[in-house]
Amino acid sequence: MKEIIRRALTGFIYVVLLLGTTYLNSDAFDFLFMIFGLGCLYEFKRIARIKGYYIFLAYLGIWWIYIYFVKSQIAISALLVATLVVNLALLRFLFTKRKIVFSEIQLFIIAVFYLGGGCIFLTMIPYSDNAFAKFLVMGIFVLIWVNDTFAYLVGRSLGKTKLFPSVSPKKTVEGSVGGLIFALVAGYVLSKYVPNLSLWQWLVLTLVIVVTGSLGDLLESKFKRLAKVKDSGAILPGHGGIWDRLDSLIFSAPFAYLTLNLFSYVS
Repeated sequence: MKEIIRRALTGFIYVVLLLGTTYLNSDAFDFLFMIFGLGCLYEFKRIARIKGYYIFLAYLGIWWIYIYFVKSQIAISALLVATLVVNLALLRFLFTKRKIVFSEIQLFIIAVFYLGGGCIFLTMIPYSDNAFAKFLVMGIFVLIWVNDTFAYLVGRSLGKTKLFPSVSPKKTVEGSVGGLIFALVAGYVLSKYVPNLSLWQWLVLTLVIVVTGSLGDLLESKFKRLAKVKDSGAILPGHGGIWDRLDSLIFSAPFAYLTLNLFSYVS
């Protein structure tokens, strides 16, 4: 009971912090995810045993340049392509049964683009025509949380078929399907109250976020399993580390950003 209370309290503070800074203004939102990105990099650095602090400098440099200075769509597209290529390459790492040992340079690239790029594109998502669409990004948070929550509840009550036992033995196919169904319902509700996107766009975005977010969750689990650790950190009592809380969101962010940009061309 004590652990449940501690987990619920930490989760409540995390949600209030996330939604509060998003609702406050764009600067608070950007700053929060810059800090979250540093936290994820620190935990990845510890798990992957990366030496030095150059990944922090690289991330901060790229974040500062892209958030405050770069306006060219070509430059943003270049970063997006690099981030998506790294993410897709990591899916090969996720599904292969062969032992893969990353070099120091490869770990640097993974850290900067997978984690750093994910946080950068998450901060880019709410901006459209120089306006900060806070309810759009709040909706994305809701989709992630609904999927995670109901995947856990459905999996715990109905789950029998293991989804990926070699990486995450507790996840089930039934839980994943349940999480997706409830997330689609949430997407339908969001289309009624957040007019940034139409119904079909919210549903497509939900599919993209749920599928890529679930892959991001499994990817982090594989990194932790190889490092023989249960959590990426201990900064969030009852929840583990920052990376544990943001794994789905960070991996899905560049795919969501790409999807939202495609909507602007097909609308």
